[in-house]
Amino acid sequence: MNTTYLFLELRRSLRSPRFMIFTVGFPVIFYLLFSSMYANSDPDAKTVLMAGMAGFGGLTACVSTGTRIAVERSLGWQRQLRLTPLSPSGYMIAKAICGMVVALGPILLVDVIGLATGVSLNPAQWLQVVLGTWVALIPFAVLGVLIGQVATGDSVQAIGSATFMLLSIGGGLWFPPEQMPGWLRDIAHVLPSYWYGGIGRDVVMHDIDAGTTVLVLVAWTVGLGLVVMRRFRADTARV
Repeated sequence: MNTTYLFLELRRSLRSPRFMIFTVGFPVIFYLLFSSMYANSDPDAKTVLMAGMAGFGGLTACVSTGTRIAVERSLGWQRQLRLTPLSPSGYMIAKAICGMVVALGPILLVDVIGLATGVSLNPAQWLQVVLGTWVALIPFAVLGVLIGQVATGDSVQAIGSATFMLLSIGGGLWFPPEQMPGWLRDIAHVLPSYWYGGIGRDVVMHDIDAGTTVLVLVAWTVGLGLVVMRRFRADTARV
C-alpha cells in the first residue's frame, strides 16, 4: 500500500467541511436530541442510544467514502492508475482505511459526550464500545468502496444515503431490535449492521454472541472484498 497516497486521501477527506459535519455532527445532534426526549431517566437506555449513534456515525463515514470513488471513476482516474506504481489493491485498501480513520471521529465524539451526559461504564466496557465498534467497521469500509465502484457520480449520494440509513435502522442502531416488529427482526439478523451494532449494545443488553459476531462480520468483509476487486478489474479494463 502506498502511504503517500493514503495520507493524501486523509487530508482530502478531513478538509471537506460538509463531509465532516454530516458524518461527525449529525450523530452528536441525534444523540443529544433523543437522549433528552426519552433516555434521560434510564441510564441503560442512554448507553444503548450512545452506542447506536456512535455506530451510526462510524457506519455513515465508511459508506460515504464511495462518493469520492464514484467521482474519480467518472473522471477516468482509475484507468490512469494502471500507469502508476499504485496497485488496485493498494488503491482500495487506502480508500477503506481512509473511511475507517474518518469514522473514528464520530465514534469518539459521541462517546465523549455520552460520558459527559451521565453514561457510566467500566474500562472494559468503554473499550468494547469504542475500540470494538471501530474495528467492526471494516466490512462497511469495504462496502463504501463497493458503492463507489458500482454507482455513478450522479447516483452515488442517493445510493450511499439509502444504504447507511437502511443498515442503521434495520440493524438496530437507532433503536433496539427488541422494539422492532417480528418480521423486521428476522431481516435484521441477516444484516451485518445488526451484529455490528450489537457490539456496543452488548454492554447493557448482552444479546450478541461474540464468536458468531466475528464470523458474520469476517464473512461479509471477505465477500464484499472479492466483489470489489472483481468490479475494479472489470471497470479499469474497459476501453
